[in-house]
Amino acid sequence: MTKSHKLEKQQYLWLDELSTKEAAQAAKEGAVVIFPVGSVEEHGDHLPLCTDSIQPEYVALEVAKKTGCLVAPPFRYGICNATRNFPGTLTIQFDTLFKVAHDVLSELVRNGFKRIIVLSGHAGSSHMVALRLAAQDVIIKAEEGRDQKKTRIMVLSDFDFTQELTPKYADVNDGHAGTLETARMMAIKPKLVKTKGEASVWQMPRFEVVANPEIYFPSGVNGDPTAASVEKGQKINQHIIEQVEKLVNTVKE
Repeated sequence: MTKSHKLEKQQYLWLDELSTKEAAQAAKEGAVVIFPVGSVEEHGDHLPLCTDSIQPEYVALEVAKKTGCLVAPPFRYGICNATRNFPGTLTIQFDTLFKVAHDVLSELVRNGFKRIIVLSGHAGSSHMVALRLAAQDVIIKAEEGRDQKKTRIMVLSDFDFTQELTPKYADVNDGHAGTLETARMMAIKPKLVKTKGEASVWQMPRFEVVANPEIYFPSGVNGDPTAASVEKGQKINQHIIEQVEKLVNTVKE
């Protein structure tokens, strides 16, 4: 492969911008694919509904620039049980997310991509379980029919890495649309940050399943968005990018 071809290839970060021939070659070369998953969900009055989609897509593209991996077309819907009654939230069924994730992962594997990272910006428990179960089933079936390179799939939320910085940049209880998420969006898409926001703490009843969870957090915020800053957001995003870059290098092995 010539140097000029390598440089040209690096321009293509999105999997679906490749030609069919280029996709076949990328799979043959063992390219890692990141599949971003998000949601359409309320994030207080100050952040957009696409917050959980913008964040993982940004991270995926930045990691692709650093590693040469590919980014699959994102899926911007998720399971939003706690916030489903807020205007604008579009939640989907567990089976829907499971089937979409299963189909996309199965098709990537069928096309020869053996190294995949599912990166979700939404971290709801049911949402993550659906993604992990889909990946598990794909892995089991791939292993049963394996005669060549082992298939490896990682499933995580970028919030897993965000939480690592909570003691440094936010209150220990910070979460949904709080300091960390607001700071990240200020650094990624500042024009989409509507207002400064107001601090609030969720107080959900422990263990109880409720029909109207929003009554326990009417602002839709868990944390203090007023403590967010662009500088914090840049450092948080950089930390996540570095951690996902390590995962890309790990899954290649």
